Amino acid sequence: MTTNFDRVIPNIPGKSLIAVEVTYAPGGTSTPHHHANSSFIYAYVVSGTIRSQVEGEPARDFHAGESWYELPGAHHLESKNMSTTEPAKLLAVFIVDTNDKELTTPDK
Repeated sequence: MTTNFDRVIPNIPGKSLIAVEVTYAPGGTSTPHHHANSSFIYAYVVSGTIRSQVEGEPARDFHAGESWYELPGAHHLESKNMSTTEPAKLLAVFIVDTNDKELTTPDK
């Protein structure tokens, strides 16, 4: 995960906008994790096909050009590159409390 944008939102006190790139190697996955309790997330698939599942919802495959959102405190159960031969990339944009420094926390 690489941060490519991080700014305080001047007209929304206490909130920041943070954008991160997540690159998955062929067949790559993310471990199950929780997002910050304050974060609203917009995710956009830049390349490849990524399967995503948030607790309480079915898993879904998102292709390049497709997007989804996740509510504050979401428990992300599954996130993986569906290709075993090509990398995949997504852009995740967080609106989060400025003081929340941990955007994701792996499950224990």
